[in-house]
Amino acid sequence: MEIPVFLFTGFLDSGKSTFINDTLHDEDFATGEKTLLILCEEGEVEFDEEELRQGNTFIERVENEEDLTPDFLRTCSSQYKPRRVIVEFNGMWRLKKFMETELPRKWVMAQILCTIDSTTFNMYINNMKSLVMEQVTFADLIIINRCGDDTDQTMFRRNIKAVNRMAQIIYESADGHVLSPQEEQLPFDLSKPEITVCDDDFGIWYLDAMDHPEKYAGKKVTFRAIVYKNREIPKGCFVAGRFAMTCCAEDIAFIGLLSNYEFSDELKVKDWIWVTATVKGEYHPLYQGEGAVLYVEEIRKADKPEEDLVYFN
Repeated sequence: MEIPVFLFTGFLDSGKSTFINDTLHDEDFATGEKTLLILCEEGEVEFDEEELRQGNTFIERVENEEDLTPDFLRTCSSQYKPRRVIVEFNGMWRLKKFMETELPRKWVMAQILCTIDSTTFNMYINNMKSLVMEQVTFADLIIINRCGDDTDQTMFRRNIKAVNRMAQIIYESADGHVLSPQEEQLPFDLSKPEITVCDDDFGIWYLDAMDHPEKYAGKKVTFRAIVYKNREIPKGCFVAGRFAMTCCAEDIAFIGLLSNYEFSDELKVKDWIWVTATVKGEYHPLYQGEGAVLYVEEIRKADKPEEDLVYFN
């Protein structure tokens, strides 16, 4: 039987310990299964070890990053023989390094959850952007807490979806209530059957079209893009997209939409083009799910724009 591992990430005072404590006391989770809780940092919220032990949860602490090794994890597995594992990760440690660590036999990463304090996010993103985005990149679920009426949910969504389109985002108020997501303010009129996406708005349009392809189904869209092709892209298709700064100047990625075009063989990689296409919402393996797929009606040569990088802020 597989042993699920639940990994909680986030910086100190982002609400990890509170979230874990609430989870351990949740009736749906606290079913008496033997649980190992590995704590990699000490937050303001303390765990009542005796109470947790009575609920069949046991704590192991790791003070140094270099001690979180495969041997340590195997020792924990042998000593406690848990049925599930919770790891409260240290927000200052490299998550990618831990994700590459070999887990004990039968341990399986079940879910990665990231907590973000909305009031300190900008400070961390300005000073430790690579650490923030690393946590966001691996997360399945992101909880943005301590939100108020003035919290700019759009800013969070764009930063997160730029590096992790599949992540689920939940916004919580200071008292722990789940908030309804704010409606995205788009720079173009969705009520019209034809949309022209200017260069500055490509990133916004890309995120919204991939998250909500149904909003664009049947609409005709025109935008400037770069041609991209590789062996994974089906014959008769190419990807129309742009290079985007997703984290920092050293972290630039190509983002784009699968485009069906019968003359795709005539297009050269990295050529700039104007694309006019009809949008459909479809499942495709390249997206690992549903997304916006383009059916190209016209291709025209284009000049390279003055600013060729896409930003999401």
